[in-house]
Amino acid sequence: CNNFCSYCIIPYARGRIRSRTMESIKAELERLSASGFKEIVLTGINLSCYDDNGKKLIDVIEMADNVNGIERIRLGSLDPEVVTEDFVERLGKVKKICPHFHFSLQSGCDKTLKAMNRHYTSDEYYEKCQLIRKYIDNPAFTTDVIVGFPGETEEDFQETLDVVRKVRFDSAFTFIYSKRTGTPAAAMENQVPEDVVKNRFDRLLKEVQDISAEVCGRDVHTVQTVLVEEVNDHSPELVTGRMSNNTIVHFPGDASLIGKLVDVYLEESKGFYYMGRLNQ
Repeated sequence: CNNFCSYCIIPYARGRIRSRTMESIKAELERLSASGFKEIVLTGINLSCYDDNGKKLIDVIEMADNVNGIERIRLGSLDPEVVTEDFVERLGKVKKICPHFHFSLQSGCDKTLKAMNRHYTSDEYYEKCQLIRKYIDNPAFTTDVIVGFPGETEEDFQETLDVVRKVRFDSAFTFIYSKRTGTPAAAMENQVPEDVVKNRFDRLLKEVQDISAEVCGRDVHTVQTVLVEEVNDHSPELVTGRMSNNTIVHFPGDASLIGKLVDVYLEESKGFYYMGRLNQ
């Protein structure tokens, strides 16, 4: 990674960005397809910065779209800089793309974003979400948010809550800021007291969960395609799979369904997952 966010040790531990060749990625996709895999995930420490002699992430996605046998293309974490009008317009024409975008926010406060060495504002972040919605039908957004970054005030925290309410994430990975020795943030003054951070974390988590429970129930009483992944750990009469937007679905079935794309009627929303039945 080349970004050097002030709280992150990865660039120091892993070094500068390195990209695989498109040829090696295509060969792996063809091997996976021949082995029966239906869904692939394009991922990396900083997926947005992929560059193979001028070939960018969107070129890899379009190449993957043409691999026979692969039915779904899912993306790892995206950063706002990759989300341009051209990128999203081309993405909207990719037939196999999963409408699920893990889109890192980290903070909704511009002052904090600058201190984190993140190269966007909260308004720019929201505009990029809207740009994706312009070209992709009903996209699901997930994100990362850090609470208690050095110098964060209650007003700064409220700005983060405002962005969470505007975007309406399907889910969010919420973190309490922790020092990483060797990073600039670890030496910053105004470290936020632990009790204050914990209180903000709990409030953020409740906000995220309340919104997620509403957003993730939008497809109840509809038929959706589910890729079956496994027999359910807790109820062996059920199988578990994912919709293209990454929502989990549990429904009656057996191991013969694993690896198959099947149509499932979503009978009940449980907030973060559905209970359903095969639509036959």
